[in-house]
Amino acid sequence: MKEFLQTLKVQRWDDHRYYHQSRINQSLHFVSAISFLVAYVMLFINPAVAGLIGWLVSMTTRQSGHFFFEPKGYDTVNQATHEYKEEIKVGYNLRRKMVLIAIWALAPVVLHFNPTLFGLFEPAANSSALIEQIGLVWLFLGIAGLLFRTCHLFFIRDVQTGLAWMTKILTDPFHDVKIYYAAPFHLLRGELIDPMRHKTGV
Repeated sequence: MKEFLQTLKVQRWDDHRYYHQSRINQSLHFVSAISFLVAYVMLFINPAVAGLIGWLVSMTTRQSGHFFFEPKGYDTVNQATHEYKEEIKVGYNLRRKMVLIAIWALAPVVLHFNPTLFGLFEPAANSSALIEQIGLVWLFLGIAGLLFRTCHLFFIRDVQTGLAWMTKILTDPFHDVKIYYAAPFHLLRGELIDPMRHKTGV
């Protein structure tokens, strides 16, 4: 258990220092974390709504922070190139995220041309039913994406790395609220990049 917790700690630390230097990205992650927590509650009330919140709010804010605001140049704090960080990333790097987002965007199109989704659904009788089906498909996609990468890590790394990453992803909303709640205030003060004093010792 001690080794597992250490692996989880290292993954969290690497994720923060390598991929969350932008205060805008951190602020978007704070918004994303809050909405993910709402989605977690909705899982027990209305899973389709949880899927809609998870993708339309949580994932949109989270991934836009990575794609549009996180620096892509040389990382002087960690002395690493963007290419190196993308290569060593444990979870979904930007290229893998683009594939996942493409599948997410195509899901409603597939439902349009195949209303039963290969026999999984009854054809939607109205717009509300269609939206509910889209939410369920997106929820399944999120679960499938999590399980796929976890099992992939079992083979390319080891079981502990995969399980630690899955644990990290599932608990990220709680952790992100804790470490990024102040990011919007830093942003309002004009600080666009986290100085990472805890890394540099300044």
